[in-house]
This record gives sequence, structure tokens and C-alpha cells, in this order.
Amino acid sequence: MNLEMKKILVTGAAGFIGFHLCEMLVKQGVFVLGLDNINAYYDINLKYSRLKELGIEKEKASVYNQEVESTLYDCFRFVKMDLQNREELPKLFDKHQFTHVINLAAQAGVRYSIENPSIYIDSNIVGFSNIIECAKMHSIEHFIYASSSSVYGLTENIPFSTSQNVDSPVSLYAATKKSNELIAHTYSHLFQMKTTGLRFFTVYGPWGRPDMAMFLFTNAIVKDEEIKVFNNGNLERDFTYIDDIVNGLSLVLNSNVKEREEFYKLYNIGNNKSVKLLDFISEIEKNLNKEGTKKLMPMQPGDVKKTWANIDQMMSDYNYHPKTTIEEGVKKFIEWYKSYYI
Repeated sequence: MNLEMKKILVTGAAGFIGFHLCEMLVKQGVFVLGLDNINAYYDINLKYSRLKELGIEKEKASVYNQEVESTLYDCFRFVKMDLQNREELPKLFDKHQFTHVINLAAQAGVRYSIENPSIYIDSNIVGFSNIIECAKMHSIEHFIYASSSSVYGLTENIPFSTSQNVDSPVSLYAATKKSNELIAHTYSHLFQMKTTGLRFFTVYGPWGRPDMAMFLFTNAIVKDEEIKVFNNGNLERDFTYIDDIVNGLSLVLNSNVKEREEFYKLYNIGNNKSVKLLDFISEIEKNLNKEGTKKLMPMQPGDVKKTWANIDQMMSDYNYHPKTTIEEGVKKFIEWYKSYYI
């Protein structure tokens, strides 16, 4: 199916990854309906600012269950909706007859899930179940969804591979993401649905989430506040730039899934290397031309010491190759941060 013939539902469209994906697709002329409940987990004004970049004004986007047309892109619509809404969600599928669903909507945050478990169950499990059921009922060609590197828990097997056991999550967020993979596997098995799960690894870049390390470090340095460095700085992350993530999503979306033998597929999508947290902070300091005050802290509950994605399968199946270095990615984020916040 040609890209211009696709009709795509993107959930989490006002979120960090969802916004960038929608922007890439609509610039290519693809019909996209973006869905988001714009919850207040972090600053909703940042979410509305992302939507404004897509031609959706805050006043209209803030009304629940009302479809809004973009003023910039003829092929983009937006609706504020909860995935838990079993009445309104099926109506969207009836109306638009989507060919593809990309489910990026989820209650994010590892530590927040320790304090607010019910929100994660509602959004990440009930919401996921609702949307995959709608996709089944309407014979969606391809159901693509976001999983997370957090499912690997405290494993010592580095780099992380999708072939290894992930039955020991250390946060409720991770448990809900593992649940999504299991639900998708069941639907693929029972109903011959083509599903693809992507385990994202520490995504960063312009328009990024304020609760993520990149933003927190930058903000603290700019405001002369202490940087909290957990596990005394002995942490490593597979930091992945947003453009590489969106490119990977695009490759999966544009693949000829009808010819794929397997109904259920699961991939890591990352930068294919691990970076020391202190080196990451140094790169931020260099771009801000300012040194931060670091406060060394113990390990946080639900956190892991090191992440590193084995992306061999993404490389072989989709010719996926992340291209953005930490130096390039941090520079672009700092440029955006200054333009938006300073």
C-alpha cells in the first residue's frame, strides 16, 4: 500500500514521539488522525504547543471528543479522547476506516507509577485493550505499538535482546508495557492480526518531555540548581535521538506487512550503544557553556543501572540504522530549549 493511501490513527499525538511522528507523516501528505487525552502528568502547555505546530489551536483541542481540522495540513485531524472511552473510540474507527494504528498513548514515567498505580492500569492496560479490540473489529492492516526498554528490569544480560526473558519488571510502568506485549501476542495468535511492538530506549530531542533526564539536567544548569545524579553517577543509557526513533517507526509503517509470515513481531529500537550519564551531562554543559552543580544520590526505586539495545533484528528486517550522535542530538535539543524557554 502506498503511503498516500494509508489512513493512520496515531494515539499519544500530543506527546513527544507522537507529535514528531505526526509531523513527519502529514508533511508527506498522509492522512492522520491524532488522538490524545492531554493529561496533566507534565505541563499541558507544552502539549498544546506541539499541537499548534501541527495547526491545531488550543481552544478547539481542549474539548473532549470533538474532531478538529488542522489549519496547516489538510490531511491532519485531532481529537481529545481517553482510550478508556468504550463508546467514543469505536465511533472513530467506524467513521474513518483506518488502515493502520500506531499506539503511542500511555501513562509515562517509571517513578510516578510507584505512587499512582491505578492511572497506569487504566491508561496502559484498559486503554490498550480497547484500542487493539477496535483494531481487530475493523480488520486493521497493521497494529504498531510502543513498548519500552524498562521491561528488561534488572537483567545482567547486556546488550538487551528481545529473545531474553523479561518476566522480572521492577516498576509497574514496566509491568504494563510487558502486559501490552502479551495482549498483542494473544490477538496476533487468535485473530491473525499483524502486530509490531517497539521497545523504545531513552528517547530525547527537541520538544522532549520535562520529566526526562535531558530536560531536567538542562533546566537545572540554566537555573543554577543542583543536578540530581542517581547511583552516584554510575548509570548508563542507550540515549536515542527522536529523528532515529521516528525513522524506525516510518520503516515499520511502510513495510509490506501483508507479505510478512509472522503475525506477532517485537523489536528493540535504540541507538545501539550505551552512554555514561556523566558524559551525557558533560555534553549538555558544553553546549550551555556552563558547568552544573552535581548532587550525587543513591539509586532510585524502579531504576536500572544500564540500558543498551541490541537492534540487530531491526537492522536486518528494516535496514534501520540510527545516525544521530550524542554530540549532534544534544546540540539540537539545547538549541530548541533556548528558543522555547529562554
